[in-house]
Amino acid sequence: MLDNTDISILNELTKNSRITMKELGEKVHLTGQAASARVAKLEDSGVIEGYTIKVNQVKMGYFIQAFITIITQSTYHQPYLSFLKTQEPYIIHNNKISGDGCYLLECKFPSNEKLDEFLEDLNEHANYKLSIVINK
Repeated sequence: MLDNTDISILNELTKNSRITMKELGEKVHLTGQAASARVAKLEDSGVIEGYTIKVNQVKMGYFIQAFITIITQSTYHQPYLSFLKTQEPYIIHNNKISGDGCYLLECKFPSNEKLDEFLEDLNEHANYKLSIVINK
């Protein structure tokens, strides 16, 4: 069970996971050592699963972000899933969903041409509905 201090720690780490334990302790009214012990406990219990970075996709050369609703023809999805493994640079997330489709695919592309190539290849494995991100 998480207490208010644990929740405060998680909020601070969500804002900046590179914060020092001393700074974290100051923000949640603990010593650095006590904050470190709490973080270790949250990691050990599986509440904190890992740390990550946020990358600016445009500066990485990816100018087009798309959400693609995947509609498979059958209940056998392995050809589609195998196809995705060959497209890793473009895939951000592939979520299995309920509702209008089978999967919601979040992708990034460096150009309209690469998006078009991807969609042509994708269409061999599944139907889709495409949504392009205009502004975040």
